Amino acid sequence: MKRQILAGAALAATALSSLASAHVIPRQETVRQVDNLPASGVPGKRLVSLIVDYPPGAKSVPHRHAGSAFIYAYVLSGEIRSAINDETARVYRAGETWFEKPGSHHRVSENASNERPARLLAVFIVDEAEGQLTTPDAH
Repeated sequence: MKRQILAGAALAATALSSLASAHVIPRQETVRQVDNLPASGVPGKRLVSLIVDYPPGAKSVPHRHAGSAFIYAYVLSGEIRSAINDETARVYRAGETWFEKPGSHHRVSENASNERPARLLAVFIVDEAEGQLTTPDAH
């Protein structure tokens, strides 16, 4: 009887494991605001800096940035695959940077590795009145 219970438990665990791997929830980035300050000497603008952490294999949904946002992106660690507007996707490594013009469509933004995390610093110069910095594409 004890063997049957153990065998049943093992079978159930295998079934749950198979079910979980068949329905893997995509991993997404986490975003933490570091600063949100008036841009000294630039009336009507503010500077917002964000740290974006990508677990292994994580990605952002395609999105657009605020119409007034000029963005400087700097890879702090790992490798980030990015494509803006009609550009071909490119992998940026730690220490590499790119710029995004106001209103850009960020089609691809993801960790290029399935094994290692990646971290990005994004600095926005944006109108003070701009509320939402990022808008996901409609599904």
